[in-house]
Amino acid sequence: MPSPRGTCYEQPTAAHRAALFGGDRIAAGRVMKPTDLAVTATHPHHLVPSPSTATTPKVAPVPTVMLVDDEPVVLAMLTRAFQSSGYRVLTAESAALALAQLANTPADVVIADIRMPIMGGAECLKRVREQWPMTMRAMLTGAATVPDAIAAARHGDIHRYIVKPWINDDLLLTVRQLLDERRHLIERHRLEHLVTRQHTQLTNLRAELHQKLDEEKKGFDQATEKLRTSFFTAVRVFAHLLEPREGELAGHSRRVADLARRLARQMGLGEAETNEIFIAGLLHDIGKVGLPSQLWQTPNHRMTPYEREQYRKHPLRGERALMALDELRGAAKLLRSHHERYDGRGFPDSLCGDDIPMGARILALANDFDDVLYGHHHPTQKDKAAATASIEQGRGTRYDPAVVDALLALAHQADDPDTVHHLSPAELKPGMVLAHDLVSNDGVLLLAMDQVLDDTIIRCVRDYQRAERVKLVLHVMIPREDDDAAPEENA
Repeated sequence: MPSPRGTCYEQPTAAHRAALFGGDRIAAGRVMKPTDLAVTATHPHHLVPSPSTATTPKVAPVPTVMLVDDEPVVLAMLTRAFQSSGYRVLTAESAALALAQLANTPADVVIADIRMPIMGGAECLKRVREQWPMTMRAMLTGAATVPDAIAAARHGDIHRYIVKPWINDDLLLTVRQLLDERRHLIERHRLEHLVTRQHTQLTNLRAELHQKLDEEKKGFDQATEKLRTSFFTAVRVFAHLLEPREGELAGHSRRVADLARRLARQMGLGEAETNEIFIAGLLHDIGKVGLPSQLWQTPNHRMTPYEREQYRKHPLRGERALMALDELRGAAKLLRSHHERYDGRGFPDSLCGDDIPMGARILALANDFDDVLYGHHHPTQKDKAAATASIEQGRGTRYDPAVVDALLALAHQADDPDTVHHLSPAELKPGMVLAHDLVSNDGVLLLAMDQVLDDTIIRCVRDYQRAERVKLVLHVMIPREDDDAAPEENA
């Protein structure tokens, strides 16, 4: 008879480890089926393959069964049944001894009697579940305590209950089912852990990828903005090289472009279309290159028929000059039509109304407004109010009424004296933005409007002032957060 206290019985031979079927019938009785508990059970599978079915020489670990019962005779019968089928057996005559032994020697399955002194089987298996959740749990019970076993099963403390007396074959089948369920449970937890870990890795990888994409996009946006700024600056420089340095036409293209951009924004046009109109304004007279210089300033009514014919070709020449550049093709179309009239009496295509591109309608008004204001083709200059009134007379004939309304709205907008600051190079700070072009005394563009100043640009401006011995005053806008610290304006 085995020792009555907590004992570990090792199987004597390898044959016992390989054979988990069999066992003698000890007494009449049965092991309760999983369906008796309304618990879903898997198909029984042999945990350790027999020599006839093994496909590899690797020996599977021997399953360990913990038996807990205060009756030594019951422990002895259970031990003999499991040892003869190759199991490693641990025994304990009380729940306390079983829990203490499990702390040092884990078991795959624990079978405990429902009725034991001090701590019963239900409480014992509940603690096993709390401390070793992967250990499968079964309860030995007499017929009178079956309702208690069912209640414990429903609360999740046990997986099976076995009614005394039992049949060895059914008992071993139940344990094999429990071991199979345990193997699936462990595998499920392993896969869940693996999925969780891979999900975390994927989440981290996605976050890193998004961060890299954001950094690359930021760098791309900065490079694009720098390229766009350089492109606009190059167009401005080119426009300054084209227009006369003296007389009423000095600065004409720059003023037309600035007014056209303000009109476009007033009318709610998009940024891309507004920029296109601005570029077209800077280059709208490029088609006049090659014409005699005196013809640039000769009013239409004083031109000879031949001069007038040559002059009216300059929109077509301007379009052809820009069509080779993809970035300027939109502006080229506006150049072609900027002398069209809203009533269809313009040139070169006699377009009228909405057939004229909106940008060309805006350029036509901005161009004529500057002509009237500075007297390019008129005997006398006019102030802004008179120039605006002159433009308003052409509503619906020369000019689109919507563009005229935009000009009137701009004329009525009060200037904010705090918006633009007039500073010397010594007062400039990084982050300030040029409100107007910085032009040298001989008409050369030094810096374009909207240029954001940085340390390098500020140093170049100061060096230029020192080398040329000139006094520069820059019109700049200061970011809102710096307004409180804005220096006093120069007169």
